[in-house]
Amino acid sequence: MANPVDSHQQDPEPQREHRPRVLKGATIITGIQNSEIAVMLRNQHAGGAELKIPLESRVPDRFLLYVPLDGVAYRCEVRWRRNDRIGVQFTGTEPKPKLHYG
Repeated sequence: MANPVDSHQQDPEPQREHRPRVLKGATIITGIQNSEIAVMLRNQHAGGAELKIPLESRVPDRFLLYVPLDGVAYRCEVRWRRNDRIGVQFTGTEPKPKLHYG
């Protein structure tokens, strides 16, 4: 007689990528008449970040995110939106935007 399969042995749930908590000021640059939106990074990892945005803001699906502490601008694509938070994926980087003075 064959041993029954142990139903308790299952593949473990995939782990969500660790996202270190940060609190960094940043600016979304939309490219629409050089419009800027001040935001806060709540967590950040190599592939993206969670941003806290003003509720009244209209953030496009793709934009440039300038983070002064990093000294770099990240090209971003929105992955999710919830109230005053958005999750973005980094799709590339650029040097500090010339039109941003911060």
